[in-house]
Amino acid sequence: MNGKILEIENLTVSFDGFKAINNLNFSMDKGELRVVIGPNGAGKTTFMDVITGKTKPTTGKVSFKGRNLLPYSEHQIACMGIGRKFQTPRVYLKLTPRENLELSCAQHKNVFASLVGRASPGEHRTIAGLLETIGLISKADIPAELLSHGEKQRLEIGMLVAQSPDLLLVDEPVAGLTDEETANVGNLLLALAENHSIMVIEHDMEFVRQIARQVTVLHQGSVLCEGSMDEVQNDPRVIEVYLGTPQDEHPAIA
Repeated sequence: MNGKILEIENLTVSFDGFKAINNLNFSMDKGELRVVIGPNGAGKTTFMDVITGKTKPTTGKVSFKGRNLLPYSEHQIACMGIGRKFQTPRVYLKLTPRENLELSCAQHKNVFASLVGRASPGEHRTIAGLLETIGLISKADIPAELLSHGEKQRLEIGMLVAQSPDLLLVDEPVAGLTDEETANVGNLLLALAENHSIMVIEHDMEFVRQIARQVTVLHQGSVLCEGSMDEVQNDPRVIEVYLGTPQDEHPAIA
């Protein structure tokens, strides 16, 4: 049985002649936590856009659990089990964390039932467990607009998990967070990685060190190298791409 949850072959995405993704090959195992890094313009966001169906490639193949994703719409791909968290938290600010999670759990109901119906006992247990996992039990019943930025990030990750995706795509989850909030998000992702396949795009190298097991470096739309954090940060190609200077002159990847 193929243990790959995601396989990408010879992927190219061109915008008016510019190749945002250039003959990219990538694969990810089921149950893996993968971090994708790269300088600005490396193609990281376009990479996620193609996986989720937001952008269709010029050439190449994207397979999720052995199924070709290219014929399907963004909504259809989400229903197949790929969930995406964007950099800016997308939560319902006037609702409480509990209510946000209830809506996420009720994704398969129609809109009216989601708004006026009651959560089932199973959903109540799921929501209680998620509130504990994301560290928001004490703030479960206050409006989400009163949460800190880091708490909103964790709430949105919880909302994503509530939808039971097989693959979580998380885009720059610690941008703008304090050191404490960054560590909290890292601990949350590590806990979720025990039972989920997760891909994280991030620029914060301290955060990458906290969570990274396997790192993929993108450059000019292609995979530059892959390996452990130690292997990647000591790769001369990575040092050159990020800096053009020796590693010990730059703390970001030291």
